[in-house]
Amino acid sequence: MGGHERRRDCAVGLAEYALSGPAHDLTWRLEPEDEGPTDVLLAAGSKFSVLRREALLPNGVRTATEIVRHPGAAAVVPVLDRKCVLLIRQYRVAILDWIWEIPAGTLRRGEDPRDCARRELREETGYQAACLEKIGEFLPVPDHSDDVIHLFMATGLTPTRQHLDKDEVIELAWVRFADAMQMVSSGAIRDAKTIVAMFTINKLLAEE
Repeated sequence: MGGHERRRDCAVGLAEYALSGPAHDLTWRLEPEDEGPTDVLLAAGSKFSVLRREALLPNGVRTATEIVRHPGAAAVVPVLDRKCVLLIRQYRVAILDWIWEIPAGTLRRGEDPRDCARRELREETGYQAACLEKIGEFLPVPDHSDDVIHLFMATGLTPTRQHLDKDEVIELAWVRFADAMQMVSSGAIRDAKTIVAMFTINKLLAEE
């Protein structure tokens, strides 16, 4: 029997096995035995840590990579009369540049994302919200971090006063929503969470 015939018979036999037995049997045989990941701490900072993780992939290959363990964050879009959004222009040391964003911050240990969003809104903008609605969550960089950002929309705003940290340099700007979307399209808004938030708010407002 030639090589072509052997490969064909093997394929036919495998197909017959899959059709004759329980549907999950073949899938189970193709999945590797899960030994669980192993983590080694490489560095620890005030907000997050860096680990080297070894894990078994679904295809049976064992891999190792560096990941950032992050407690998660909350971001909030302050909305006025369904027409304007409050953006912040903040200087970011990581890129040594100013960037347009929505208010956001890292979750404290054991903190509820909604409480974090309310706190960051008050501290960074000086506004309190009568209504804080969760509109989604997303993974900003799942290739190297477990960070989850929880998105909220804030309405019923009342001005108080800002409580900025000493290393926060922030300017505020009320922007018409249509103009904010144009800032996304033009590249003036480059921050990922803000782009996601703008499209999410756009969809919600269009459905009203």
